[in-house]
Amino acid sequence: METVINAKILTGKRKFSVAFNKEKNLLIVESTEKPENNKANKEILKKMKKYFKADIEIVSGLKSKEKTIRIALPENEVMEKLETQTNSAKPL
Repeated sequence: METVINAKILTGKRKFSVAFNKEKNLLIVESTEKPENNKANKEILKKMKKYFKADIEIVSGLKSKEKTIRIALPENEVMEKLETQTNSAKPL
């Protein structure tokens, strides 16, 4: 089972963080890297893979701030982790 979710990427931030906007069903990802030479995408994949302990793939939007991300976990597990992360307001 897997989850596919839309994400908005903000680059060049101080800390890497992920938040989930329930109203828009949108993942907000803040990356410390700049969108040069695929650095931000690599950071997103690495940190999210570590956090979710699952395979992560950018399905579309490799050169855009609007991305579609596939997480190799059931949707209920992904949402549970995102809600915990959003409620604790800590960077990944």
